[in-house]
Amino acid sequence: MDKRSSEVEIERLKRFILDRDQLEVRTERLSSLVSGLDEKNLDLEARIFKALADVNRLKILKLLKEGELCACEITVALSNSQSTVSHHLSMLKNAGLIKERKEGKWSYFRLSEGAVIEILNQAKLLTEK
Repeated sequence: MDKRSSEVEIERLKRFILDRDQLEVRTERLSSLVSGLDEKNLDLEARIFKALADVNRLKILKLLKEGELCACEITVALSNSQSTVSHHLSMLKNAGLIKERKEGKWSYFRLSEGAVIEILNQAKLLTEK
């Protein structure tokens, strides 16, 4: 936070925190937390979560957990049109979740990192009761 916005934020916090010492400590901590937010990384992380926020894209990732598949296999597995699957694959690729390999006219896809499997495993843990 710059000096001016810091003063404004302190005034806003005064309404919630009456103890002056507490206010100073909490303001410093908050300022440190805010300055640690990296907008570029947040945008990249948001792109990943947006890509994960679709049932068809999750299905694709789960299929690719078992290994590389060509786009035609994914199209058949999802029972969707080629253009719809292509759109989903593009979003996953742009988010860095999958990689593409071309072989002649065929496109093959695989998970980009083991971390993608870990994300899926963590999501499964969160959904278990």
